[in-house]
Amino acid sequence: MWVKNGMKGESAASDDDVASEILSHYSSASDTTSVLEEGTGEQVDEQTAQEETEDKLKQCIDNLMDKSSKTRLAALESLRQAFSSRLLDDFLTERRLTVSDCLERSLKKGSGEEQAAAATVFALLCIQLGGGDEAEEGFKMLRPILTAILIDSTASIAARQSCARSLGMCCYVSAAEDGESFTTLTMIHFMLSWVTMFSKNPPADPTSVTNGGSLCFCCSHLPKLQACLQSSDVNYRIAVGETIALLVELGRDLDEDFEVDDSESLCESLKSLATDGNKHRAKNDRRKQRSIFREVLHYIENEDFTEEKIRFGVENVYIDGWMRRRIYDAFKEILESGVRHHLQNDVVRGKKSFPPALVQ
Repeated sequence: MWVKNGMKGESAASDDDVASEILSHYSSASDTTSVLEEGTGEQVDEQTAQEETEDKLKQCIDNLMDKSSKTRLAALESLRQAFSSRLLDDFLTERRLTVSDCLERSLKKGSGEEQAAAATVFALLCIQLGGGDEAEEGFKMLRPILTAILIDSTASIAARQSCARSLGMCCYVSAAEDGESFTTLTMIHFMLSWVTMFSKNPPADPTSVTNGGSLCFCCSHLPKLQACLQSSDVNYRIAVGETIALLVELGRDLDEDFEVDDSESLCESLKSLATDGNKHRAKNDRRKQRSIFREVLHYIENEDFTEEKIRFGVENVYIDGWMRRRIYDAFKEILESGVRHHLQNDVVRGKKSFPPALVQ
């Protein structure tokens, strides 16, 4: 068993084994109402399996307060895997303040690696809580800390990107029941998760950008993003291209007469990347870049988006724009293989992200 100081007893499992056992218990509990206990033939009901798993989760939460950074990181990784793979809302509702306090401590005092892990777990916690007062309460508490790390040029890139992603996700989830009024702010948060780390002049607080100024925000940032298309990093170029498409879509939604300044120059840049045959780039990178920028260019020139269909269970989600693609991709990035399971959760496929007409 695990000891408070993070040391293992003689028969204890490794950190990876703890995470594996948590996932295994939840998998078996969700697949069947009972399992056979090895060697005895006795039935172990779902409640027993759940209780054993919750005990392991409680130990992970305790380990978040350990003095050893290695133990805290292992606990964060175990919680990340558990939170992304199964719905734990009842278990976490009772412990949300404890978990939030622990994550606050890691964000304030931890290394860059620990800050990045804590920000990710916090975003998963908000998803698990499903919006409402509980998620909003936690978001208000940690938002200033996440924002401070995001705009701190001395913080690690991994920590800043994780904090930006967490800000966007938590903004979206905590406002999921408040209609369309937060959509613009949410999209700006998601956009910042890709570009703020490389910006010389990020906004002092992303949440200060309101709907009233969002159109100006779109217009002022497009030229800056166009300059970023020359980056040597292919993933960054692609992220910038998708962000340009998202901001143009957002501008068009806000104003039907919205036009991109110097659109000819922008389209030339996009066309160059959509036909890039630079042999110095990896073949897969060139293929991926050309595919994405053909889509971006087609949308800028024709205002047309190729609809996507994502199947989960017996239903499908239809993604009909850059905004909904960014939302889905954000959930996929943080939930990883658990995204299809969580698609059945109202927060992920709620009215703001995937209206009922798009879920069939």
